[in-house]
Amino acid sequence: MKSLIQPRTPNNYYARNKQSDTLLERLLDRNLLKNGDTYDKTFVWLLLCLLCFGLVMVYSASGAQAGLHKFDNRAYFLIKQAQFALLGLTCSLIFMRVPLWRWQRWTKYLLGLTLFVLIFLPFVGEEVNGARRWLNTPFGFKVQPSEIFKLVTIMYMADFFKRRVDVLHDFRRVVMVGIPIAAGAAFVLLTRDLGSMMVILGIFLCLLFLANMPMKWFWSAVGVSIATVGLVIVSSEFRMRRISVMWQPWKDPTGTGYQGLGSLLSMERGGLFGEGLGNAIFKRGFLPEAHTDFILAVIGEELGLITVASLVFVYVWIIWRAFSIGKQARDLELHFNSFIAVGIGVWVAAQSFINIGVNISLLPNKGLTLPLVSYGGSSLVIMLVAFTMLLRVDYENRRVLRGFCVTDPREKMKKDEKNE
Repeated sequence: MKSLIQPRTPNNYYARNKQSDTLLERLLDRNLLKNGDTYDKTFVWLLLCLLCFGLVMVYSASGAQAGLHKFDNRAYFLIKQAQFALLGLTCSLIFMRVPLWRWQRWTKYLLGLTLFVLIFLPFVGEEVNGARRWLNTPFGFKVQPSEIFKLVTIMYMADFFKRRVDVLHDFRRVVMVGIPIAAGAAFVLLTRDLGSMMVILGIFLCLLFLANMPMKWFWSAVGVSIATVGLVIVSSEFRMRRISVMWQPWKDPTGTGYQGLGSLLSMERGGLFGEGLGNAIFKRGFLPEAHTDFILAVIGEELGLITVASLVFVYVWIIWRAFSIGKQARDLELHFNSFIAVGIGVWVAAQSFINIGVNISLLPNKGLTLPLVSYGGSSLVIMLVAFTMLLRVDYENRRVLRGFCVTDPREKMKKDEKNE
């Protein structure tokens, strides 16, 4: 894909020369005006259906655990997840009315606030399973700041590349873009959340590539990131144990390989069509974190590999749509919007790939949720906010094609003053 900061047609989206497009770019193109819609109804309904499917599976996967432990109500996790879903949808309705230029203005404040929280999180966060990833709030629920930082990373880089395109070939100034992200990733790692750190680095590297940075600098950044992750893994005994049984969990069936083996056996039992909703066995004490990290295994056991494959297709479609929206924003010279859309697509791709990889023992357990499906309040709310921003990018694309202005009034005023 061509650089997102170098649009070929500044003003006329449909009048450009189609013969100059690559096959990928033609696949990403969509006629936004053919139905006269102001927003992507298909995308909205797909996300709502995926959210409802997640609620059903959270109840199915967590009912046995909720009944066996300190919770008297088998629907305990479902109720909490439904509350977070309502909170996320409420935020979505509010934020859908917020133009993207306002998000750009807020970026530096959100980045500073999130970094401030992450600095103190390893010391004041609530410890769960040896990790301090959650921060208690006065409202009675916990927040996972690393989820917020993933979205803030996208916003920060989109803002940087929009405002400072001219510095992309100045090494000293380009290094500055990586300092806040590196600091945030380091603080996330201190909470023992290597999975989130890898997602943040993945977003960072992909957006660097799409910004058309010189390849030698880009590959240097890739090398440093890989070396850092490798060093973190090698220096940790429990992470090395996970790596050693990653592809052969039966080598340590009652220890490090227990979760991976349980996930594989759960999917194997489900076969092609599954045992039926609610009929999974391994979720009843044999598969830890069945409603969070390993909910895909429960889906495979109850609804079969056909449903798992369909779910993978849904994520691929969402990723394609995000890149499609980002490409159209680029062609309309909405550079901040373009990076936001593509960054969200990369985020969904990285997080869903890692979660699915963990469930099929392709990757070691990383503690990441399956977007909109797994149980997790912070992940669900922030992901709904991110998808709202993606829909807002698509909405503003359509507004521009109808002749409306969606840019920051301050920038418009500066351009008018220069023209005068």
